[in-house]
Amino acid sequence: MPATGPAARSAPAPAARREAGLSGPASVAAPATVAGPARTGPVRPLRIAVIGGGPGGLYAAALLKRLDPAREITVWERNAPDDTFGFGVVLSDETLGGIEHADPVVHQALKDEFVRWDDIDVTHRGQTLSSGGHGFAALGRRRLLEILHERCRGLGVDLRFRTPAPPASELAAGHDLVIAADGVHSATRDAHADVFAPRVTTHRCRYIWLAADFAFDSFRFEIAETEHGVMQLHGYPYSSDASTVIVEMREEVWLAAGLDACDEQQSTERCAKVFADVLGGRPLRGNSSTWTAFRTVVNDHWSHGNTVLLGDAAHTAHFSIGSGTKLAVEDALALAACIEEQPDLPAALAAYEAERRPVVESTQRAAAASLRWFEEVATYTDQPPRQFAFNLLTRSRRVTHDNLRLRDPAFTGAVEQDFGCPPGTPPMFTPFRLRGLTLRNRVVVSPMDMYVAEDGLPGDFHLVHLGARALGGAGLVMTEMVCVSPEGRITPGCTGLYTPEQAAAWRRVTDFVHHNSPGTAIGVQLGHSGRKGSTKLMWEGIDQPLDTGNWPVSAASPLPYRPGTNQIPHALDRTGLTEIREQFAAATRRAAHSGFDLLELHCAHGYLLSGFLSPLTNQRTDAYGGSRDNRLRFPLEVFDAMRDIWPDDRPMTVRISATDWADGGTTARDAVALARAFAAHGADAIDVSTGQVVAEERPEYGRSYQTPFADRVRNEAHIPVIAVGAISSWDDVNSILLAGRADLCALARPHLYDPHWTLHAAADQDYTGEAAPWPLPYRAGSRKPPTGRTDAPRPRLTLRRDTRDSGSP
Repeated sequence: MPATGPAARSAPAPAARREAGLSGPASVAAPATVAGPARTGPVRPLRIAVIGGGPGGLYAAALLKRLDPAREITVWERNAPDDTFGFGVVLSDETLGGIEHADPVVHQALKDEFVRWDDIDVTHRGQTLSSGGHGFAALGRRRLLEILHERCRGLGVDLRFRTPAPPASELAAGHDLVIAADGVHSATRDAHADVFAPRVTTHRCRYIWLAADFAFDSFRFEIAETEHGVMQLHGYPYSSDASTVIVEMREEVWLAAGLDACDEQQSTERCAKVFADVLGGRPLRGNSSTWTAFRTVVNDHWSHGNTVLLGDAAHTAHFSIGSGTKLAVEDALALAACIEEQPDLPAALAAYEAERRPVVESTQRAAAASLRWFEEVATYTDQPPRQFAFNLLTRSRRVTHDNLRLRDPAFTGAVEQDFGCPPGTPPMFTPFRLRGLTLRNRVVVSPMDMYVAEDGLPGDFHLVHLGARALGGAGLVMTEMVCVSPEGRITPGCTGLYTPEQAAAWRRVTDFVHHNSPGTAIGVQLGHSGRKGSTKLMWEGIDQPLDTGNWPVSAASPLPYRPGTNQIPHALDRTGLTEIREQFAAATRRAAHSGFDLLELHCAHGYLLSGFLSPLTNQRTDAYGGSRDNRLRFPLEVFDAMRDIWPDDRPMTVRISATDWADGGTTARDAVALARAFAAHGADAIDVSTGQVVAEERPEYGRSYQTPFADRVRNEAHIPVIAVGAISSWDDVNSILLAGRADLCALARPHLYDPHWTLHAAADQDYTGEAAPWPLPYRAGSRKPPTGRTDAPRPRLTLRRDTRDSGSP
């Protein structure tokens, strides 16, 4: 059966063209349709259109043509061949490895052009701190495009410059595959927004791409504190005589400095003046450079029929982690591989997205952390110089304390010394003092509801659960949320402190901890469920109402957690508010008699007091609603009543939700204000969590995803904080502490997986000091048990067969 239509096979390219180098014909001969039997193998696209001639689109075209020279591939680029914006491009060794494997010709050409360096220099308040061992490679963006142009031409790709591409829908009708590599302002994405479902977020800094006509000897970060605010320079060499220079600042700083009224020449002159020291008084130059705000692009879907997004059209990640070209090139590699591996185009496009999306999302999380760090850089400028530099280097969470110590042990050791680490002591094993309580290390077992109490009474399970974590070495072990009344329970399985019997049962737990794990502190978290009460045990249906035996719930306002599912709460009147305040006070008195070392007030996660704080759940019109100060009024009344009773030498903390992850809810700025208010009333630390306030929340999950909120509270409110949320490794704990993002780190699920998490973290770091002592009965287990041998001798010599052994003369 003859092949017809856009999938028809074009005439094969000449053999000499199939492995062409970087010089070759500018175009291929006009394709001819040939008749032949239907293909029996995988159905792969033969006629391909690429919209956009940036690195991602060009490399995809080159790879696909190299894999099948019979393909007819056309690249449309509206600009001239030598038009490019920006100056240098940074690629990682990982990306280069993929290029080397897929196309050695391109890899060799890039390798010949690269400028490499190892150091990062951070200059702040006149002091420059250097960290080595980082390993960067860069080249000029124009040269990168030239290499890819030559490779595409040599392979027979049709490059059409100064030619806007036809609409993707038109190309899709006449091609097997359309690759939309048309950048952050992608017309393809916008034309099919109903399918791709893009979300574009514009951020708070303005930046401009410039260049200097000399080569920095390192990657430079320069911080300038001007009369208008903080400005920063990102600079790196991309050739032997040129460097990329990006100048960035908050928009309000940009406006205050009058840069919004400057043209390109005026902007380059002003920036050169601000950063004259690092530039040695030399000028900067632009290249159609304008001030812009970075836009993060996220798409729910990356393909539509036979059209697929690639590079910035599909996703963007802030330039401070050098990821745009890297991601685009990696997209091209993955797309070409999936097209070769999968049986048809729909399967290939699905596989491409499945492979790349997790990688991209991880990169975007890291880039978002880096972006936010530079947005908030003014909050860190008072940090000691080395801590500031360490904070900058680890801002994205991809560089950590442990791998930075491997890269540059001298720099990291100096940061540890400034932090107060004794020799051989990791940051997590330094003590921390809150009022009269000194914690022997910085690890906290986070509050975790167990749902196994009967009538609020903690039993043997709680003794074993909390006792095991105390024996496991943490500096502070927290109970689950302990409820102040029967009606304040979340579920029938929640513990309480509203009866003398419950207080006695908790005393049994604290006595065990103090006697069997001396030096470990135990804290109690007190709370009231509010509108999220009277629900099933977690494993029976989280936040679902009980089948029978429901009790009435109360809240700031009569708003159910899930309309139509959860019951409508009773809005508390003055009598109800007074009664609940007194319940918290009575529970506090019992907690003190029960021997707890620390008391935490739960004002997070949509429970009663959190419900007063959030504007999404507090719609009152009296003195307890409306403004933020009014919404704070009742939680502060409760806190004051508890602080009056709680022993003065014992610390109190408050857990807050620093964001509701929902429009119109609590923001990070609100969280700073909340922290300041509780600190003014005597809180010793703020336990910074997020969310769980409204059912329609959209959290941005990821490793250590809540730490930036703790960081902001600590460095703006100037109060000790506890960071919590997907902190899972001792390396993360050390990094967070050393960077000054938190004072304590609370871990939940890692302690469910391993009750001795802290002791094992000490063993992994070869730490044997007093901050992580093994209980005497367990000391014999302080080393990892031996396993089967894996150290068999490896072959050292390759022996050639002697011809005499074969019977030859």
